[in-house]
Amino acid sequence: MALYDIAVVGAGPAGAMSAIRAGRHNKAVALIERNNAIGKKILLSGRGRCNVTNIAPLSDFIVRFGRQGEFLRTAFSKFFNQELIDFFKVKGLELKIERQGRVFPVTDKAISIVEVLKIYLQENKTACLYNKQVIEIKKDNGLFRLFLDTKEEIVARKVILASGGMSFRATGSTGDGFVIAKKLGHSIAALMPGLVPLRAKESWVKELQGLTLKNIRFTLRADKKKIVSNTGELLFTHFGVSGPLVLDLSSEALDLLKGRKEIRMNIDLKPGLSPEQLENRLVREFRLAGNKNARNIMKEILPLRFIKVFLNLAAIDSSKQANQITQAERRKIIDLLKLFSLHIVGSLPIEEAMVTCGGVSIKEINPRTMESRIVPGLYFCGEIIDASAPSGGYNLQQAFSTGYLAGESAAE
Repeated sequence: MALYDIAVVGAGPAGAMSAIRAGRHNKAVALIERNNAIGKKILLSGRGRCNVTNIAPLSDFIVRFGRQGEFLRTAFSKFFNQELIDFFKVKGLELKIERQGRVFPVTDKAISIVEVLKIYLQENKTACLYNKQVIEIKKDNGLFRLFLDTKEEIVARKVILASGGMSFRATGSTGDGFVIAKKLGHSIAALMPGLVPLRAKESWVKELQGLTLKNIRFTLRADKKKIVSNTGELLFTHFGVSGPLVLDLSSEALDLLKGRKEIRMNIDLKPGLSPEQLENRLVREFRLAGNKNARNIMKEILPLRFIKVFLNLAAIDSSKQANQITQAERRKIIDLLKLFSLHIVGSLPIEEAMVTCGGVSIKEINPRTMESRIVPGLYFCGEIIDASAPSGGYNLQQAFSTGYLAGESAAE
């Protein structure tokens, strides 16, 4: 029966980093992973390019994580975005900054990030145990006993739980860590999908599958409550809507949806123009192209694929000539451009979300060490913790930062 100083459960970004940091302190570390390699979820990040962090200042990160932000302050202060950039640069991997401060490897390949992590693990002589799943952990006489699905047993002086959440199930994030943590006495905050596409009630969304609307803004409404997005992109799917704006507000949308059958999404298709400016533009367009039909004129204003659905909802015949469009119909077009509505009824399941919201309660974790306040010698890092943020590299930085702090604390 093998005895290790530290056993790390899960070889995602948090687990790999914690194993690397613990190994730097000359500790015997076992990294246990149910897949046949490390970093399966990293490979999917940023559409295969890996948005590894963001160059935003610490204060912005704290805000992005909402009520859990302060809990992460120590972890971010210990190992933040510049330290992470240098961490990869030391091994020859340069990173680049793109729009909104998002950071990617210059190779545009997530595998480059994984390869650097592998190099560090090899240098530390970390025992990487692949194709093995931890099904239970018990503490006995000051030591942790880890029971594997292979009928093997591992013993360690300390344990770092970095098994992820329940999102992207295909990568191995099946929620096992929550079960283990609960058996060890921890509370689990309600699990919800985060960064997840939303389902719409309207059937016409199927006609628009794959269409991206750019430079739009939307408002989610339910009774007197509302959530307003930034300006950006929205993508139609066969079941509803996705895209950066939708994903970032999906958790808030689902919170708003609790106890309701549906909520309204009002899309402003032209947030940069007032109704008066749109009126002037339409009058000009109609005057200059009096013999053109409504469909051809709207091509100057909306994506071609969107026009049929738009005019149907405005109850305007697309073949109608511009000089036949009435003032009332023109007003309908303007109203619909500024308030194009659909109804949100839910989301894809948590298994298909990018991030898991909820997890091990931060009240039961020491933010200065990532050690459990309930079970001494047990540490948490990454997505298993109840601390998530919008897209943009923030969640991966959380994983690397909490992993770094957990690994260092466990080693010390």
